[in-house]
Amino acid sequence: MSFRETVRAWLAENVPKTVENASAEERIATAKRFQAALHDAGLAGLTWPAEYGGQGRTAADQQVFDEEAAAYDLPTDVFMISMGMCGPTIVDLGTHEQKARYVRPLLRGEEIWCQLFSEPGAGSDVASLQTRAVRDGESWVVNGQKVWTSGAQHADFGALLARTNPDVPKHKGITMFIVDMHAPGVTVRPLKDMTGQAPFNEVFFDNVRLPADAVLGEVDAGWFAAVTMLGHERVSIGGSVRRRYDPLTYANLADLARRLGRARDPVVRTELAGLYAAERALSLFNTRLRQEADAGSPPGARGSVAKLAGAELLWRAVRVAGLIAGVRAAAWDEGDPAAEELAIAINATPASSIAGGTNQIQRGIIGERVLGLPKEPQVDRDVPFRELRVGTQA
Repeated sequence: MSFRETVRAWLAENVPKTVENASAEERIATAKRFQAALHDAGLAGLTWPAEYGGQGRTAADQQVFDEEAAAYDLPTDVFMISMGMCGPTIVDLGTHEQKARYVRPLLRGEEIWCQLFSEPGAGSDVASLQTRAVRDGESWVVNGQKVWTSGAQHADFGALLARTNPDVPKHKGITMFIVDMHAPGVTVRPLKDMTGQAPFNEVFFDNVRLPADAVLGEVDAGWFAAVTMLGHERVSIGGSVRRRYDPLTYANLADLARRLGRARDPVVRTELAGLYAAERALSLFNTRLRQEADAGSPPGARGSVAKLAGAELLWRAVRVAGLIAGVRAAAWDEGDPAAEELAIAINATPASSIAGGTNQIQRGIIGERVLGLPKEPQVDRDVPFRELRVGTQA
């Protein structure tokens, strides 16, 4: 049996059915059971080192799995940051002890992770962060606030950026830490969006003590660790295979056009053809990135190309959806779940241009690091952080 056939058969037998109106606790319990079974079947962490709980397989195998899994609504969204961002960074920068401690439980879904980067005064300019970590004997004491932290209310651990040296320029005095989200002094407060859901959180750190071995990477080298994690994040966001149940895929929008009698409209057909071409181009680009990574050439700044293209693809799909569905894209009759799902997907699309770095930031990275264009002027790059007036700092 080929690997694809193995994946197809296992998913068909093991993907749990979606339970309507399940509580958050029930959904997470289901996700953890499924992720553990996935790992036990040899299908989690396909390209991760076998020494630490991965499978040691190729990027091509991961693509096969993603393609087969796209047909299902897998209960794994709660692990997106764990698998796509934090875990790969631990594999890249962690000590042997950190990898041995954290990677296998992460892959089995036993522990959930979050990313603690953004602050009220440090969003796109993450290097302006003000959360402080001060050395106290064998420990670090952390004080500060993070915001827009996805999934923090469910997380067991987080990758935290904190300032450890304010006497050097802002990019040079940052350290990344592994923080226990259940530690004394950590407070998580959910932030509700316009749908009433709370996918984001603000997180407060009040004299939180971290052991010396909580440093991920090197002390004061947190910007390098952050760039490493952001690279994984952008590849994860931009390189994900679009699931077939997503109402904004070409296939589902073409089906919607047929159901609404719009499939023969020449304008609709032209827009659908453009959407199909854009989907296919992004898929092929991501295939190339994976093949190159498998050959030992990580995508680096080109991950921003995938992230930007993925965000623009969603906006293109929203325009096509509006053209086809008209007012049904914003309002629907009660008992029309398909229209409701389409509207929810449309409402969620603006986040694609912000999460993981705004489209403007991605264009700057592509211009400087891929195309070799001159850097944007940065008058504060060589100024000690203590002398800057950033965010709420006096």
